[in-house]
Amino acid sequence: MKNKTVWANRLKGKTSLSFQKIGSSINADKRLYEQDIAASIVHTKMLVKQKIIGKKEGSKIINGLKKIKSQIDKGKFKFQEKFEDIHLNIEKKLFELIGPSAGFLHTARSRNDQVVTDFKLWIKKSSKETIANINSLMKILIKKAEKNIDTVMPGLTHLKNAQPISFAHYLLSYFEMLKRDKKKFENNIKLLDECPLGSAALAGTSYKIDRNYTSRQLGFKKPTDNSIDSVADRDFAVDFLYASALCAMHLSRLAEDFIIFNSNAFNLISFDDSILTGSSIMPQKKNPDPAELIRGRVGLNYGNLNSMLTIMKGLPMSYFKDLQDDKKLVFDGFDTLNDSLVLSLELVSSMKPNKKNMLKMANEGFTTATDFADYLVKEKKLTFRESYAVAAKLVNYAEKKNKLLSELSLQEIMKIYKNLDKNVLKIFDVNNSMNSKKSYGGTSTANVKSMIKKYKKEVE
Repeated sequence: MKNKTVWANRLKGKTSLSFQKIGSSINADKRLYEQDIAASIVHTKMLVKQKIIGKKEGSKIINGLKKIKSQIDKGKFKFQEKFEDIHLNIEKKLFELIGPSAGFLHTARSRNDQVVTDFKLWIKKSSKETIANINSLMKILIKKAEKNIDTVMPGLTHLKNAQPISFAHYLLSYFEMLKRDKKKFENNIKLLDECPLGSAALAGTSYKIDRNYTSRQLGFKKPTDNSIDSVADRDFAVDFLYASALCAMHLSRLAEDFIIFNSNAFNLISFDDSILTGSSIMPQKKNPDPAELIRGRVGLNYGNLNSMLTIMKGLPMSYFKDLQDDKKLVFDGFDTLNDSLVLSLELVSSMKPNKKNMLKMANEGFTTATDFADYLVKEKKLTFRESYAVAAKLVNYAEKKNKLLSELSLQEIMKIYKNLDKNVLKIFDVNNSMNSKKSYGGTSTANVKSMIKKYKKEVE
C-alpha cells in the first residue's frame, strides 16, 4: 500500500495524470503541516485517553509525527502530488516510519473535519501575525503624528483646498482605519474559535470521542455544534479575506495620498532614496514605486475575496472538492496584505513633510472662508446662510484682487461687511483656524495631543 492511494481497494486502475495534477493541493496546503501534525497529535492523545486505541500505538504515532515535523522543518521531507494533500502525505510517511500502527491515526475522523481544523488553526495564527503588523504601522503613524502636531497642511475635499488642518490629524485618520482593521481580525478569531475535529465526514462518529478535550488542547473555546456545518463552513475564510481586502484598500488610499503629495504639482512630502526607484531613460526621476505597488496590489486581495465568495455561492451543504482552492486564496491574501503592510511601514517611516510648502498651500484657496462665516454667526448673530453669502462675496473680492484672505486689510473686508473691528483679521490666520476646531475629534492641537495620548495606550 506504500505507493497506492488510500482508496485503491475501491477504485481500479491508475488515476488520470491530468486529474492528479489538478486534483492535488499539496503545493498549496503543505503550509498547513504544523497545524496538521499538531491536530493529529492531539487527536491521537484523545483516542488513547478514551481507550479507542492502545497506549503503545498512540506513542508510536505521536513519535512518528514528531519525526515527520522535524524532517519538514529541516527541508528533508519530499511532498508527492500523487498523495494529493498534506494529510495523506503525512499519513503515508507515517506508515513508512512506524508501519501498520499508522492505520490507527485516522480513526474517528475524516479529511473533511481534519482540513477545516487545520485551516482554522492556520488562520488564527496568521490573523495574529497580521494584527501585529497592523499594530506596528499604527505605532509609526503615531510617531510621525507626534512630530507634526503643529504642522499646518491644507485639508482637501474633491482634491481642492478646503480648510487648514494639522498634518498629525491627517495621519491619525489612517490610524483610525487601521484600528478598525485590527478589530476585524480580532473579531474573526473570536468567531472561528470552535473546533470542528470529531465531526468526521459530515455525520459525526460512533466512537466515544471527547471533543471538549480535543478543543481545549488545540486552543479552541469549544467544539462546533453541528457536524454538517462544521465541514461545510468557510465563513471564517471569507471573513479573513474580507478583512484583508478592506485593510489593503485602506493602505491603497494612504499610498494614493502619498503619491499625490509627493508629485511635483503638490510637493508636500518627500521620501528617502531607499524607498524610491529611478527611470531607465529619464535621469532626473525619483519615483514612489513602492506606494504604487501598494495601491495596485489591493486588486489581488479583492480578487481572492471575490473568488472565495464565487466558490461558495453554489455549493450544496457538506464538503465538496470545490473547497480545495480555498486555502490557496487565503494564503495568497495573507501574503499580499502582509507584504503591503511591511512596505507601508517603510513608506511612512521614510516620509518627510515639506512644512514650508504645506503652510503655503494651506493659505491658498481661501481656506479660512468658513472661519469668517462662523465668526459672523458667533459675533454678529447672523444666520449661517446669511454669513455664508457674505463670506462668498469676500472670496470673490479677494479672488478678483488676486489676494489671499490673510492679505486683505480691515478696510477691504469692511467693504463687504461694515460692522467689524481688527479682531476679525485673526480668523484668517491658518494656525488660528486649525486650533479653533476644538470639538471632539477636531484638528486643534489640544485635541490631537489628547488623541495621541489615547492612541499610545491602544497599541502598547
